[in-house]
Amino acid sequence: MRRLAAAVLAVLISAGCSGPADDVFGAELYSSSCAHCHGSDLAGGIGPALGPGSNAVALTDEQMVDVIRIGPGAMTAFGDRFTDAQLDSLVEYLRAEQGS
Repeated sequence: MRRLAAAVLAVLISAGCSGPADDVFGAELYSSSCAHCHGSDLAGGIGPALGPGSNAVALTDEQMVDVIRIGPGAMTAFGDRFTDAQLDSLVEYLRAEQGS
């Protein structure tokens, strides 16, 4: 059981260790880098929900970018993995999904 837990943890950590290609944006970026923790439907999982009705709706776009860059708590910091254009496209995607 411990080996399985260690293997799952290693996969989750490695998923956040490499950045996406420079031509990955919006929904594809979310799917490849965020969905494994926040859910493919933004309903949450390991990480909190980001969809409609979530606390993320109350954040400004700038705050959202900062959270993605810094990675508070146990969240992976993506500031050195995403370009500014990718960060903007990710926030734009989240806002569209939130209905904002």
